[in-house]
Amino acid sequence: MAFDAGFLRHICHELNAHLAGGRIDRISQPSRDEIVIGIRCQGEDRRLYISAGGNGPRIHITNERPENPQVPPMFCMLLRKHFSGAKFIEARMPGFERVAVLVFETRDELGETAEKNIVCEMIGRFANIILTDSRGVIIGQLKTVDFSTSEKRQVLSGLKYELPPPQDKRDPTDPALDEKAFNSIAAGFPGDMKADKFIMAAFSGIAPLVAREIAAGASSSAGGADGATLDDCARGLWKAFSDVTGKIKECGGKPCLVRDATGHPVEYSFIEISQYGPDSCAEYPTFGELLDAYYGKRGLEDRIRKKSSDISRLLKNAEGRIERKISAQRQELADCEAGDRYKLWGDLITGNIFRLKKGMESCELENWEDPGLGKENIPLDKRLSPQANAQLYYKKYSKAKVAKVVLAQQIESAESELVYLRTVADALERAENEADLGEIRAELYHSGYASKMKNYTEKKNPKPQIRRYVTSDGHLVLCGRNNTSNDYLTTKYASKGDWWFHVKNQPGSHVVLINNEGESDPPELAFTEAAEIAAYNSSARAGVMVPVDYTTVSKVKKPAGSKPGFVIYTSNWTAYVTPDADNVKKMSERTV
Repeated sequence: MAFDAGFLRHICHELNAHLAGGRIDRISQPSRDEIVIGIRCQGEDRRLYISAGGNGPRIHITNERPENPQVPPMFCMLLRKHFSGAKFIEARMPGFERVAVLVFETRDELGETAEKNIVCEMIGRFANIILTDSRGVIIGQLKTVDFSTSEKRQVLSGLKYELPPPQDKRDPTDPALDEKAFNSIAAGFPGDMKADKFIMAAFSGIAPLVAREIAAGASSSAGGADGATLDDCARGLWKAFSDVTGKIKECGGKPCLVRDATGHPVEYSFIEISQYGPDSCAEYPTFGELLDAYYGKRGLEDRIRKKSSDISRLLKNAEGRIERKISAQRQELADCEAGDRYKLWGDLITGNIFRLKKGMESCELENWEDPGLGKENIPLDKRLSPQANAQLYYKKYSKAKVAKVVLAQQIESAESELVYLRTVADALERAENEADLGEIRAELYHSGYASKMKNYTEKKNPKPQIRRYVTSDGHLVLCGRNNTSNDYLTTKYASKGDWWFHVKNQPGSHVVLINNEGESDPPELAFTEAAEIAAYNSSARAGVMVPVDYTTVSKVKKPAGSKPGFVIYTSNWTAYVTPDADNVKKMSERTV
């Protein structure tokens, strides 16, 4: 990732081009480290996204719509107090560090025009969002930095804002930095030092990815970006370096994203990246769209993971407890297999009772049921008579016989509970918003797990949410989001003649293909795409040739008293499909 000072300069340039003169009409805080500012500009609504999280701090215009909490946090309320209705003036960078100052024109307590700033420090795990007035005095901060945290610089309300301590490095955009000065700096480093390491050690604000690209462009050796040394790049390093810094000064870079062979985004930058091979780098229209493409899915996953940590912990602990319980019960069941031998020993003692006496500790008796096994060595309690020893073994046999039945039932029940918890875990992995998590929490509450969820109180929920898709030939396909949603879709929403799909023998969503009016059997393409949706919305979404069962809704029944999402079905067929994420996404977008 290359959200360095050069990338931030391009972001500031883009903000000035698209937001200048716009006014803030809404402010939200989806999570602790995220701020979304809605700005009305030139008749369009735009969203300015700021993240100060340790996992990818950034600022850009976004098309994403993060879900907001019902109660806004205190920092969000502070932002609304000082910046609601404010006019965006400019975004600027003081120096060449990952710090952007967003300047707004607003009103003070007396109604006079005043300038206030949102300072965005995008410095890794030290990222922060700080509010200052026109004099540079801090009026609020997302993360407080006091003397116990740092002795060098404190970030507290009422203090004068200071930039982070500068690094002992040269500004690569300094106008005084020419080829002679650059070569003079390089002469102070060993010639066998890697060129990209030299760039990062000598100059501020340059990310490792950009440094490697500069080295790769300057090197004539086979070492390329990873192996090129200062000696290898002696002739071409200044030119490659000045080309990149020239783009930074003029904001002439391009939003570029690098994807791996599977299409997963791995890097981004403001220059074209060639070190990963040809055709690996794609250009985007804007830097905001580039960051949406890189962070969109993983940002959602990170938000959901934070908000669902209590559910994940509950499910993990419950699964571990049930697995240990099943293991112990199976061991007990194995021990019960000795019950038949207890009966045999009781029979042998009874048949040879005239040969035995009280006080014997053991006896060897002929096994008449299976003479080939020889004699049975039977332990005896010397305190009991032979008849009492026989009765003791009959009691052990009876106990083992009953225990086998009870343990088998308990194991079956525990395994059923384990399957249910795994369906909840699967739904949690595919949750997309707070509403999904709310339905899962409510489901666990009604399943008896509420006492293990921190501070949970049952809320009145609306109808369960259902995903909607439209196939290539125009058929509507509905998909449950979790067990509660699955029950609602299958038992209440769908018609008896519609077609029902579910991945075979694995956790997944219920999927219903809706028949068009006057239609009983949709075309083959609709069946295939509905099966693909069912495979994608399951734990087998990454599989190949995934088996998906399908039948009519009339053949699907929910047993009385069964767990949420559990159904039985008959007279089904099985389709084998490989889920394609892009195709499923297209079917989802057709409903918008």
